Order: sequence, then structure tokens, then C-alpha cells
Amino acid sequence: MKTTGNQSAAGNQTTAGTHTEHENHPWTISVADHPQRTDSPGYKASRALMLKLVDTTGDWTFSPGPYQDHHGGGIWVKDHNGWMCLFLPLGIEWSAQFCADPAKVDQVRQYAARVVAAFPDTLPGYEAFGYHDGEELLNTPIQSAEQVANWTDSIFNASVPLPAGTHSGVLPTAAGYHHYPKPIVDIDYFRFDDFNLFVEDSNGLSVAVVPVAPRGSGDGRVRVLAAHPSSPYAKHLVTPSGGQRPEMTVETEGPAVEADATVLPAGDALAQQAFRLQQPMPA
Repeated sequence: MKTTGNQSAAGNQTTAGTHTEHENHPWTISVADHPQRTDSPGYKASRALMLKLVDTTGDWTFSPGPYQDHHGGGIWVKDHNGWMCLFLPLGIEWSAQFCADPAKVDQVRQYAARVVAAFPDTLPGYEAFGYHDGEELLNTPIQSAEQVANWTDSIFNASVPLPAGTHSGVLPTAAGYHHYPKPIVDIDYFRFDDFNLFVEDSNGLSVAVVPVAPRGSGDGRVRVLAAHPSSPYAKHLVTPSGGQRPEMTVETEGPAVEADATVLPAGDALAQQAFRLQQPMPA
């Protein structure tokens, strides 16, 4: 079960289209360990190339290694500055290939071929590193389960180098893409180093929070974006019947106003944890 929320304005302001998402029925997915399988020759070649390519970069977002090979639909291309990893619209997990429609996977292949064509140094670069399957994979229409398997284990899909924690980690150790929504995990890679995205409630359950105001504003409130379903803070995100976001009545000198219940005051323990590395802490 997951509970997530989208940003809205604080106080008595509202933002059109703001909503929350939640799943009412708990479920379990098996992702940390892949099904038992023998690595295909294509996968071994793709992984070897991926490791060589990431070693050429000095700005890989998910460094340092060692790296696991994520079937995330990455595509490595080369321009005049060197190698970089882009992402195709879809990535195919190894265990998901058996429900993959070859015609739909072929659309991904065609997309990849267009991307690579825009970077003419890419395929010769693969060849220079000893990977000889690139051109054939891009030029062969995908019409069978075998061809889906070849694509799934190729450099155009099994190609995203991630440390183990980023790949399939679980909080509080790490937030892996296999277990948490990508919009939440991505924040951990562009946030300020002195802001704690993932904090814990009094039971040690993880909650993701973000500031409600720009850095330096002095506003110490935070917004709850996601919470462990058993955390008391999850109630801040659950959408009541009717589809309206959670709200609470706030007493003011004038008429009572409705405030966004996903926003926690600066004195809340989670807000204190989020900003504890900042000096002075916002009030």
C-alpha cells in the first residue's frame, strides 16, 4: 500500500487540480530479488558496456558505485562532450517481458533508433568498447517473444547503473526505485544536502516531506508528500469521500478558514527533523 500527495498552496489559498492518491488495499511486490534465471549473453554484453560507459562520466547522478544493472530503459548516447544516459519512455523489467506485446515493444525500438540517429557517434562508440549488437537491435523489427527478450537484456533497456540501495533499497537504509514512487525518489537527488527529505515518526516509520516556502524565507512548515501506511501521518494524505483533499479548520481573528492538512507546522517533530541540519532552523 502506498499513500502519496501532490503539492498545493498553504493557508487559505487553494491550487486547482491538486489531489492525493492512495491505495486502499495492501499489496506486496517481489522486486528486490529477480526470479531465478541464467544471465543471457546479451545481458552480459550490455552490463559490461554499461559499466565501461559510466566509468567515462564524471557527473553520473547516482554515483558512486559499485553499480547494479537496472532494466530501466536507459539509452547511452555520445556527443562531442562524451557519453550520457538518456531515458526512453518505457523500461522493461526482466520479469515483465512475458506479458510484453512485441508490437508495443517495437514502438520503443523505433523511438530508440530515432534517438541514436541524432547522435551518430553512438554506435561506433559501442563497437569501440566491444559491443557489437547495437545496430542489429535497432534495425530489427520486434515481432516475437525471443526478440522481446533480446531487447529486454540489451544496452537499450538493461542499461541504467544504480547502486544497490538506489535500485531496490528500503527505508530507513535507502529509498530504491523498485519500492517508492519515482517523483519522490528523484527529490533525494536534487534536494539541498542540509534538508532531510525522509524523516521518521515516533514509531520509526518513514515519511517524505518538503518545505512549503523558498529557502531563506524563515518558514519552517513542511508538506507531507508520502507516508508509510501505518504512520499516523498517512491520515494527512488520505482523500475523503467526494475526492476533496484533506482540510482542517483554522481559527483566526476573522472568519474560520480551511487549511491544507498535508502541511505540518514548524513545531511538528517531522518539520524539526527535516530542517535540523540547517542553522539557524526556520521558525
